[in-house]
Amino acid sequence: MSGAYDDSMTDLSSDSFWEVGNYKRTVKRVDDGSRLCSDLMNCIHERARIEKAYALQLTEWGKRWRQLIEKGPQYGTLERAWTALCTEAEKVSELHLEVKAALMSEDYEKLKNWQKDAYHKQMIGGFKETKETDDGFRKAQKPWAKKLKEVETVKKSYHSACKEEKLAASRETNSKLESNNNPETQKKLQEKVEKCQQEVEKTKERYVKSLEELEKLTPQYMENMEQVFEQSQQFEDKRIRFFKELLLDVKKHLDLSTNSRFQTVYQTLEDTISGTDAEDDLKWFRSNYGPGMPMNWPQFETLDRSQPRSFKRRSILDWSVDLNRTLSRREKKKPSEGVTLTAISQTGSDQPVQPAKSSSSANSSEKTPDWSDEDTAGNPFASNGDGNPFDEEIESPVVSVPVKALYDYEGQEQDELSFKAGDEFTKIGEEDDQGWCKGRLKDGKMGLYPANYVEDIQ
Repeated sequence: MSGAYDDSMTDLSSDSFWEVGNYKRTVKRVDDGSRLCSDLMNCIHERARIEKAYALQLTEWGKRWRQLIEKGPQYGTLERAWTALCTEAEKVSELHLEVKAALMSEDYEKLKNWQKDAYHKQMIGGFKETKETDDGFRKAQKPWAKKLKEVETVKKSYHSACKEEKLAASRETNSKLESNNNPETQKKLQEKVEKCQQEVEKTKERYVKSLEELEKLTPQYMENMEQVFEQSQQFEDKRIRFFKELLLDVKKHLDLSTNSRFQTVYQTLEDTISGTDAEDDLKWFRSNYGPGMPMNWPQFETLDRSQPRSFKRRSILDWSVDLNRTLSRREKKKPSEGVTLTAISQTGSDQPVQPAKSSSSANSSEKTPDWSDEDTAGNPFASNGDGNPFDEEIESPVVSVPVKALYDYEGQEQDELSFKAGDEFTKIGEEDDQGWCKGRLKDGKMGLYPANYVEDIQ
């Protein structure tokens, strides 16, 4: 047998770069580079959002606990140390906001611009760099791939001839072993074997020749492929180096331990906490809430008669009770004059406190058994709510004493007199238990005034 054939000669598919079409992985790396740029941008953007969220949480935490500490029972240097934690949170929050800003305005934008400059999109889709790489590999591989296809064809023919030759030889051998061997048939089988052997030799020669031609093209093929691959390597080298530089920038922005302000925050925090002094805090509490507090101990006091009397302000409930008494008393004394209106007025530091007058039914929301909206028989203002009861005819005054005003007074109600310090007028009624007197001005107007605002003229 001139040609040997075995099933082990069947070629298995290879994953080598040099196989036809296996350069596609290198071409795909260009597209992957652009996608990796987008992925890294998303990575930086997410980290920036985390930095912002953390900063906001720190600020909220610090603000809430600062309020709780200020309103709480803690005091002294320990309070300052506790509050320093809130200050630390606020300062660190500011630094993390700066990290977020640096990641987005510097690193993110830098990567975005580099991607735009390195990868150019085409109108038909894909990137210009990807198409250039693919075209370069295809052009470099085309002659060798064409010759390889011819080799595969003649190899298939050679292997087919070997199979035929092996089958013919097997038939010839079996025919010789048969008892009824026909010489004519044996001759034909022998001729078939010889013919197959000739075909094997012929296809083998073509196969060997094609391989030799392919081997001649291989060095040029490898050189051209290496050249295109090296260009792709250079492009990828730029991306890797840029990513490395960018990641170092990201690290620099994230690493707060090298930031002098960050170090100052924790140095200040440590100093504040170390400054906590239990002895000082205990002394402070003793002085402000303990036996160390000053005390205005009771002493003998003489009555100072040089100042006019002051009246203590009372609650609305007290005034409503007095109103009942005043109305009952005045109705008994002068039923025709009705009720005298009184009012409460604040005083300044340079004037005596004016006495409080009972409120009228028109200005008070409190209703008493002695006075109601239905009871208008004894109300002097029923017919004319804006009238002055002292404009009506009044009985002859019981007293008539000239007085002089010590302070200015502005009447708060229509039945009150107004005067300036130094004015002289006539007191025509004695002081009541509320501290009010009835008087008459020089123009004839009569009304009530606080008794402690005037003095008798000797």
